[in-house]
Amino acid sequence: MISAIDSNVFVALWDASDALHAEARKALDGAYEQGNLVICGVVYAELLAARGRTEAFLDRFCEETGITVDWELTEKIWREAGRAFQGYAARRRSQRGTEPRRLLADFLIGAHASVRGYKLLTLDAGMYRASFPRLRIVTV
Repeated sequence: MISAIDSNVFVALWDASDALHAEARKALDGAYEQGNLVICGVVYAELLAARGRTEAFLDRFCEETGITVDWELTEKIWREAGRAFQGYAARRRSQRGTEPRRLLADFLIGAHASVRGYKLLTLDAGMYRASFPRLRIVTV
């Protein structure tokens, strides 16, 4: 099965002092053994925003690890992300803002995995479970 990877997994992987560093590496290795790995363009853009990251670094990392970048977000992905973001906004309003503030990027990542039929490897299962109940989630 194809595994889509959330940005936060790479953040933990690339920071040896992160408490989840070893778990992120183990989860990525396990996902790789089960099938192909993919990130959507949104994840690529988020990773590029980190200090010291370059396109050359990300391209080389993806090539060396066999991670494919899916640059295309179809209308179906945008619509599902919009509906999920709408549901999140309603939940957040009803809880009077107690739920953590999320960005649209999170919902695009979830919708990409959901629409494509991938499982999603993430450190943030709660938000994805609430917003994409049919999405198969693997938590680091």
